[in-house]
Amino acid sequence: HVSADSDSAEDPDAAVDEGEDDDDDDDDEEEVLVEEDQIQPSEGDEEDSDEAADKLLTSHPDADTTIIFMTGEEFPANEIVRFLVGFTNKGSQDFTVQSLEASFRYPQDFQFYIQNFTALPLNTVVQPQAQASFEYSFIPAQPMAGRPFGLVILLNYLDAEGSVFQTAIYNQTVTITEREEGLDGETMFMYIFLVGLVVLMLFGMYQVLETRTRKRMSVKIEKGTSGMNDVDISWIPQETLNVMS
Repeated sequence: HVSADSDSAEDPDAAVDEGEDDDDDDDDEEEVLVEEDQIQPSEGDEEDSDEAADKLLTSHPDADTTIIFMTGEEFPANEIVRFLVGFTNKGSQDFTVQSLEASFRYPQDFQFYIQNFTALPLNTVVQPQAQASFEYSFIPAQPMAGRPFGLVILLNYLDAEGSVFQTAIYNQTVTITEREEGLDGETMFMYIFLVGLVVLMLFGMYQVLETRTRKRMSVKIEKGTSGMNDVDISWIPQETLNVMS
């Protein structure tokens, strides 16, 4: 019984220790929960900030834009594509055109970038009722040839109050064409073979015509007399015959 009492006397201390351990675990769990609670709102805040930024990037009603591709509507791979962007200020306040950028996007999801080109800094002030034009050029990558991609061209500008605006000047799916290269070995060999065949045919025709011409000339030639005995010279005076002899 003494041993039992001693065990029972030690059990309260152990219970106290276990209780303290449980309290420590609960405190750790509470700290973890607090940290998770702090992380989750921060992510929500980032999403809200991103949504707010997206809402700001809209076109201004007093800004009008146009685009002209100087190299045509084709986009050959590994060749320069140039275009002009026109900006018209139809309002009563100044606009500051900040930059012009272009990129190729995945055609099924325009949020996924395939090739992002360097933004062109402009920092040009366009006064009310005035116009400005900007030139931009880029080179589609060679591996993109023969496939469709989404071409997005964006113009970023500010109003007089410093608000940011963005206009999607071009937002369509285009096909990157393959570059037309020079003559390869097979094509060159084919051309040489065709030229040789034509020369051989002309030479054969020349030989045939020359042979026929020789036959016709040989038929038209008359055979002359073999000697003076076959010719009647009785009518020629004797004096003339003496001179000839």
